[in-house]
Parts: sequence; C-alpha cells; structure tokens
Amino acid sequence: MWQATDKIWTGNSTAGGVTTLSEAHLLRVFDEIDYGMLLLDGQGRILHANHLARHELAQRRLLRACSGSLMGNTPEHSERIQQALDAALRGQRRLVLMREGDRDLSMAFTPLSHPLEDDVPTVLVVLSRQNVCDNLAVRMFARALALSPTEEVVLLALCRGLDINEIAAENGVAVSTVRSQIKTLREKAGASSIRRLLQRINSLPPVVPALRIVTPITHNPAGYTHP
Repeated sequence: MWQATDKIWTGNSTAGGVTTLSEAHLLRVFDEIDYGMLLLDGQGRILHANHLARHELAQRRLLRACSGSLMGNTPEHSERIQQALDAALRGQRRLVLMREGDRDLSMAFTPLSHPLEDDVPTVLVVLSRQNVCDNLAVRMFARALALSPTEEVVLLALCRGLDINEIAAENGVAVSTVRSQIKTLREKAGASSIRRLLQRINSLPPVVPALRIVTPITHNPAGYTHP
C-alpha cells in the first residue's frame, strides 16, 4: 500500500530508477485539463496559460491579454479581475462571475503563496469547465456503447439541454422516433431515466478536444498580447 512517505517522483532521477517528471510533461498535463488555467504574478501578468485558457483569450469574448496581463473585455470586468487578484494576494480565495450577452464565465482565484511567506506571489485562476458537449469523452462514450450516428446526435442534443420535442424539430423526425432512440440510449447505457443517463455523462472523465487549430501560443506567454 502506498504510504505518505513513499516517493512517486522527485526532482532528479535516482539510483532506484525513479524518473523525473519534466516541466514539459507537466505543461502537457495542464493542457489536457478540462478547465482553462492561468498562473498570474503579483501584478496580474500571465506566467502560464494552459490550452483552454489560451483558447478563451483568443476568443476575446470576456477575457483578453494586454501586454501580457490578464484583463476583462470591459473596464468593469477588468476591475473585478483586479479586485479578485488583490484579494488572492492577501491570501483570500475569490469567485468572479462574468456575463456578456449569452456568454457566462466564472473564474476562481486561488492564492498559491501566503502574504507572510517569502515565496514569489502567484495566483492560480481556474476558468469554468467547458460545455459538456465539448467534452470529447461524450463522443468516446457514444463509440464505447456502439451508438448509431443518429443516436449520438440525440445524446448530444440531450447534453445541450434540449427536450424531446426540440430534438424532433431540430432533426426533422417524429417525436415517437426520438422517444425510441432515447429508450435505446438508456438501455445501452444501463440508465433507468434520462436524468440517470445525463448523470453518467456528467461523471465522464474530461477529455479536451483538439482545439489546437487556434494560432499556437508559447507555453509561457509573459509577453503575449492580442491585437
């Protein structure tokens, strides 16, 4: 059994064959996390942004990077970000809720250093989890259950929050057809209801889709600025 004193990995390879986990591997792990993550310094400059955070910044919907610093797309949003950053630098956690039109974004500011300690002030900012339908694991789930293409379409529609009538109208089929497809979905997934089916979907491990078509940005975007 693993004990708290057991070594999983260390900063250097040892005679016992323990292999170091390189910074490059850690950055790749962060890129596969289903939440945008940014590491900020005490002035709000971006020290690191994982793949989904870079994607969010590139969209410029609610966030942007200006001269390497995290900003909102309005003065109000920027002020709320600064207030949360200031609180985190005092050792307090903050949740910021932002909205622009039909776009919502929540941001958790977590201090990674203590104001009374000597380490360099840093703050972790975690963005909202991506939409369930954007989780590649949902399509992998469909493949694992051997769903037909039309059944997969219905599954994704349920994940989007559509009801049976809306799914039927969107796909130009009868309501009875959608009901039959959902019944097959539940049977294949071993779910007694749509609610149970969606619970299974929500519990799937997050898999980030290949959004790397976005213009590549270096892992350490200290000087990263959008036009």
